[in-house]
Amino acid sequence: MKDSLSQLGIRFALGLLWLLHWLPLPWLAALSRGLARLLYRLASARRRIGLRNLELCFPQMPFAERETLLREHFQWLTQSLLDRAVLWWASPERIQRHIHITGDIGLAERAFQDSARATMWLCPHFVSLDVAGAAILLCQTRPGASIYQAQSNPIMDEAMKRGRLRFGDVQIFPRSDSVKPLFRAAKQGRGFFNLPDMDFGRQDSAFVPFFGVPAATLLAPSRMARALNMVVQPVIAETLPKGQGWRIHFMDPLPDFPTDDPLADTARLNRFIEEQILQRPAQYLWVHKRFKTRPLGEAKLY
Repeated sequence: MKDSLSQLGIRFALGLLWLLHWLPLPWLAALSRGLARLLYRLASARRRIGLRNLELCFPQMPFAERETLLREHFQWLTQSLLDRAVLWWASPERIQRHIHITGDIGLAERAFQDSARATMWLCPHFVSLDVAGAAILLCQTRPGASIYQAQSNPIMDEAMKRGRLRFGDVQIFPRSDSVKPLFRAAKQGRGFFNLPDMDFGRQDSAFVPFFGVPAATLLAPSRMARALNMVVQPVIAETLPKGQGWRIHFMDPLPDFPTDDPLADTARLNRFIEEQILQRPAQYLWVHKRFKTRPLGEAKLY
């Protein structure tokens, strides 16, 4: 009975989200501002995680400033959740009108045509990262690939996959699978959309400073890029204020990356992500337990 009610609730929420996709983006942005204040009060667990992350990353910042920053983050986060209504159900033409591209989005296409080099798009966890994936599929011709973390609820899992796969030629590979199919896809020219800044535990990770705090960080971006001679291009997703859409920054490829030192490369990536966060701190995903895994013998931080 409980599972049935849960499934019904998910279906109701998705139905409501579908209705919202008819609204203009400025209306969704205005709605998100009111809803964010409510979520900040109700989502106590995520609020505590966010405040703890900000305390760890910005220990010199007064508590009142950290709380103000997190409230602003909740507004951007809520807006990104409502924006998914548009990403999942609006027409591609409507979505493209609201995506503003800076930088060289055609790099992956040229790299493969000119020298048969695959591309890794590095997209840190800013709240509108799903828009970055949509931009890659809508605005250029290189087929894509990504790793997918399955959702525990099958209805939500199907909705997320359908929403992310509807724009173009993209393959997703479950995180629990072998990396061999992903390697084959990259060798065949698929750009790899990689999210390098989450805590996936100790396996294939090293403890690398993130704002001065040792954070379990995957070494895979460096190792994969070196093994496949990939061009590594950072992609930063930014939500514009008042429902003006999204700006997706396709940055210059990282020079002299990768090297033969995966640990040094990973530390360099974390420093790069820190620099990007400092430019738009409220839009980074602070409610994720970035420091969940700890070095052996070290106390938990949450």
